[in-house]
Formats: sequence, C-alpha cells, structure tokens
Amino acid sequence: MAIQKPGIPKGTRDFLPLEIAGRELIFNTVRRIFQLHGFKPIETPAMENLSTLLGKYGEEGDRLIFRILNSGDFASKVEEEIWQGRDTGRLTPQITEKGLRYDLTVPFARFVVQYQNEITFPFKRYQIQPVWRADRPQKGRYREFFQCDVDVVGSDSLVNEAEFLQIIDEVFASLGIKVIIKVNNRKILAGIAQYIGFEEKLTDITVAIDKMEKIGLEKVNGELLERGLSLEAIEKLKPVLLLRGSDKEKLGVLSELLKSSEVGLKGIEEIREVFDIISNTPLGCALELDLTLARGLNYYTGAIIEVKACEVSMGSICGGGRYDDLTGIFGLPGTSGVGISFGADRIYDVMKELDLFPEGMGSFSKVLAVNFGERERNYCLPLLQKLRLHGISCEMYPEPAKMKKQMQYADKNRIPFVVLAGDSEISQGLYSLKNMKSGEQQQLPAESLIKIITHHP
Repeated sequence: MAIQKPGIPKGTRDFLPLEIAGRELIFNTVRRIFQLHGFKPIETPAMENLSTLLGKYGEEGDRLIFRILNSGDFASKVEEEIWQGRDTGRLTPQITEKGLRYDLTVPFARFVVQYQNEITFPFKRYQIQPVWRADRPQKGRYREFFQCDVDVVGSDSLVNEAEFLQIIDEVFASLGIKVIIKVNNRKILAGIAQYIGFEEKLTDITVAIDKMEKIGLEKVNGELLERGLSLEAIEKLKPVLLLRGSDKEKLGVLSELLKSSEVGLKGIEEIREVFDIISNTPLGCALELDLTLARGLNYYTGAIIEVKACEVSMGSICGGGRYDDLTGIFGLPGTSGVGISFGADRIYDVMKELDLFPEGMGSFSKVLAVNFGERERNYCLPLLQKLRLHGISCEMYPEPAKMKKQMQYADKNRIPFVVLAGDSEISQGLYSLKNMKSGEQQQLPAESLIKIITHHP
C-alpha cells in the first residue's frame, strides 16, 4: 500500500529559507519605517472570542471567519432538536465560542478598550502577525497570511491620514515597488447614497461598488438591482462612478452634486484637507481620488485608502482607513482611530515577480570552514568563534566529506566565502580564504581574513 504524501490545507504555504529571507526583508523594512514615525509594537492572540469578531466585517466578512470548535465533547450540551435539525444559525453558537482573527484591527480595538488605563492617547501602535480568512484561494489570496498594521487611536486629526500616505510612499519606495495610492471617504459614499435616494442602502451600495474593478460596471449594476436599488437610482449613480478628470475637478463636480448632503460635503472637506496637508511633503508615488473605492468592511467611517502595484496584476497590497465607532462597540465610545495594513504575502509575490529581491539574499552564512579531519577542524574552530564575535555568520561542515561535496554545499547555500586549512596553513598560522564568486584564493592571518570579510558587501 502506497504511503500518502503529506500536504497542507489549501490557501496556506510552507516557506523555505530563501522565502523567509524575503519576508524578513519586508518585515524589517516596514518595522523600521513604522518606528521612524514613532509607532510602538504590540501583539494579540491568534484566536479571539467570536463575540469580539462577529458583526464587525459585514455579512460577507463574517462568513469568512474560521471558527474553532469548543474543547472536549463540544456536542454534549447541544439540544437534540437543534443537532438533528442542522440549523447552522442555532447550532454554531452552541459548539463554537472562538475564532481565528480575520484581521488585526478589530482585535486592536478590543485591546485598546481592555488596556485603556495602561496606554497613553493618542496611542500609536504597529503589529506584524498572521490572520486567517476562509476565502477561496487564488493568486495573491491566501487563507493564512501576514498583515503589517499601523494605527493611531484617540485622535481625530487628519494629519494622521496624511502621515499614513507618507508611510506608504516610504515603504514601497524602500522596497522598489512602483505603486498608486487610491483614496476615498465613506462620508462621500454616504452622500452619494443620499443623492440617489437610497441612504438606507449604504452598506449594500459599498459592498457592490467595491467589486467594480473585479467584475465591471454592468455586473455591479446587476448586484445593486438585486440589493433593492431602483433602475433610476442606478442610472443616477453611474456617471458618479465613471467620473473622470483631476482630483480637483472630481471634487468640484462632487461638491455640486452633493450640495444638499451635509455628510457628503464633510467627506469632500476631509479629502481636500488631507490633500492640502500632504502637499507640504509631496509623495513620490501617484495619489488618486477613486470614487469606486469602498472597502466593504463596515467599520470604516471616514477616509479609506487602497494601494495597487503598477507593474503587476494583483489585488490591493495595502489598505485601510478611519474608524470612529469601533472601540465604542467594546464600551469605549468617542475614540476615533485610523490605520493601514500592508499585506506582506502579496508584497512578497509582487517583489518576486518583478525580481526586486537583492542578489545576496538568502546567504545565511557568510563563511564555510571546510572540514578535512579532526586536526584541521580543531584548528578552524577558534577562527569561527572570532568571526562570530565580529558579527559574521559562519559554520563548519560537520563531516570530513569530499572537497567537492563541501564546495557544492557552500554554492547551493549561497555562502560567499570558504575557509580552508591544511598542513601548509597550519604550519604558518594562516588560513586560505576563497571567494566563491570570483574564485580568488589567498593565504591570510586571522585578522586580515576577518577584515576582508567584514568589508565585503
């Protein structure tokens, strides 16, 4: 009987050392820039109570939460009628109380409320951890993926939105990815819903138009019709969604269309202020007002932000916005927050496709000491200790294998230098240092060898 080959769940991935190196480059880049802007790190558990998660992401988002069965005999307390009836709505709350976090924002809101007396407002935090979504796996969409979140909570100032645009620009410039930042405001969307006469359908409208780029206007219109909008309202909405021109021209047209909507005009005012603030420190990347940008998550109340890579076909690689009521759900009203999230896995895929990772990435050891036998091994060990004291990563090949095998090991592991010591080197108190790229080899004392390796890029 053939042994079944092991595997992993769909939508998840294993990571080899070289891939880990690429991900660490991304994590280190965003961490450095977050810290340059004064943000502090926190972590939260992988699982949260379902009472914390449910109802925050909209109907579609809630369906994508991975639920965790209660420990032990989870079925023992379920009424027989409910169990036999297979009524998911009644059964699920009785067999599962926890779920894997869907994002880092809702757990952060819970964290803020829980530790409100131990943190200083405005509280600036960053968090780099995995999240889980029961989504259909496809290119750039995984069921387990890392988010790199950065938020400010306890401040209404639009300076925060402008700072996040700067952070986005700095991160992607550092990684070498050409991007476009798209912005909108939920208040503008609320004003548009009023303008077409369906204010109460704001959530339905945003969920539908958020799919514009993916499914096109015709299918969006069909979905709006299914969600209860009239043909007249859909026709009235169409020119707004297709509005073209500069951001200034778009805002001018919107100001006229939404002149009777107080909330819509407030959104336009906020967008203009963010654009005005950021003009003092202009971005290197493109910035565009996109009225089809809705971001379906229910908790956004103000600015919404989404970032797309310009040279790769991929979903958003960063996004976020302002949320005024999220902490209020957990008992701390009146504490506004705003933040963005970088999708590390998608960023990795973009960088890999564009070949943006540095050539030397994945060289975990800088030096390999060749093992010719016990005498030679013992001669090289003190050198390896000195190298490590100088911060140089190095290793000894564990067995006295054939020279070819040891050199192949160095080559496959991208180790740039090999140290060799035979009778000649030992008698002179020297070491032979071979540059694996150039093939150059020279005999040196330990101090000179360390100096050369230290100054190697």
